Amino acid sequence: MNMDEQALVLQIQAGDEEAFAKIVHVYKDKIVNYLYQVTGDYQKAVDLSQETFLRVFFKANKYRPIAPFSSWVYAIASNLAKTELKKRWRMGLVSLEDVPPAVEISTPSKEASDSGLVKNLRQALDALSPRYRIPVVLKDMEGYSQEEIAQIIKRPIGTVKARISRGRNILKKQLEKARTGNVSFQKKEIFDGRF
Repeated sequence: MNMDEQALVLQIQAGDEEAFAKIVHVYKDKIVNYLYQVTGDYQKAVDLSQETFLRVFFKANKYRPIAPFSSWVYAIASNLAKTELKKRWRMGLVSLEDVPPAVEISTPSKEASDSGLVKNLRQALDALSPRYRIPVVLKDMEGYSQEEIAQIIKRPIGTVKARISRGRNILKKQLEKARTGNVSFQKKEIFDGRF
């Protein structure tokens, strides 16, 4: 953690809302992007991001500078995302994109560039169990080291390495199937319900 963040955390612990606003400014876009990659739902990512920062503010006194501040923020966001994904799985929520429409449905989150490989990757990532999705997103999209991911998800480094490797292999197989046209991204096949 750099000295500026450490000073800001001390100010947040004292209840300084301006220091909190600075932290939000630094991490807001990163956390929303991360949560979007994990959940696949932009609005849910924004909601979870807001909850993340509420917890940062109200639980700032629990932060101890043994790990980087960013790891602590991402750990909070990861835990909220895992809870959301568990809830979705239990409730059997289905994306509108998974339901074949009787009428063409246009959604604002769909961009013209979101086709082909990007669409297949998004579907494969959405179908991937959170136990693999979170480490893969943290490593390959957010750029965290395996050691940092181990701190964020509170798992041993060997577990993190295995989950990244397994997640990448599952994604690779799904994308190969998509390329040949033999794919259906079914969450039941990929998601085992455990975290």
